[in-house]
Amino acid sequence: MSARQSLSQGHFQSPSQTIGPFFHYGLNPVEANYPHTQIANHCLVSEQTQGERLSLTGRVFDGKGVVVEDALVEIWQANAAGRYRHPNDARSQRALDPHFQGFGRCGTGASDDGRFVFKTIKPGPDQPGNAPFISVTVFMRGLLNHVYTRVYFDDEVDANATDPVLSRTEAGRKVTLLAKCCNTPDGLEYTFDIHMQGEQETVFFDL
Repeated sequence: MSARQSLSQGHFQSPSQTIGPFFHYGLNPVEANYPHTQIANHCLVSEQTQGERLSLTGRVFDGKGVVVEDALVEIWQANAAGRYRHPNDARSQRALDPHFQGFGRCGTGASDDGRFVFKTIKPGPDQPGNAPFISVTVFMRGLLNHVYTRVYFDDEVDANATDPVLSRTEAGRKVTLLAKCCNTPDGLEYTFDIHMQGEQETVFFDL
């Protein structure tokens, strides 16, 4: 069917639009210096939150290896007991933590080097046989749709070896899903860089 035929039958085409940069102001007003509140930020924990504290930090790179300074990164994770704060995960044998929501948001424009930083906890496995992981969504200019990936922890060697998702991932690309652990004066930190394209392209998932 030609475009003319399509229009004549009431099927109107609209131009493609990228998902940025409008999200910067609408979803992350604090970073953009707008006097509005936002539903989530980079810190997911309080003094009462249960679990092992950690920082998750990294940068988003485009296909040429250039740091993307206006991307938006969201994370979603289970609590220390492996339970999500969601009605579909109402398993009574796993306790909810009233001091942990599991959702965070950070823009890469908050720091001089384009780095995102999340203050959170290491999640428990959400199901037997699964390794602990954090779900990540990336928004940035030029994308027609946001993309999804996962953060696994490189020090969870035994759990990673049997995780069903990692087991199905091409051997040479598993490393793109592993956050590197290091101990810093400020505590436990994991580094996870996201490469949108190129030789080091991060594994992204279809949902």
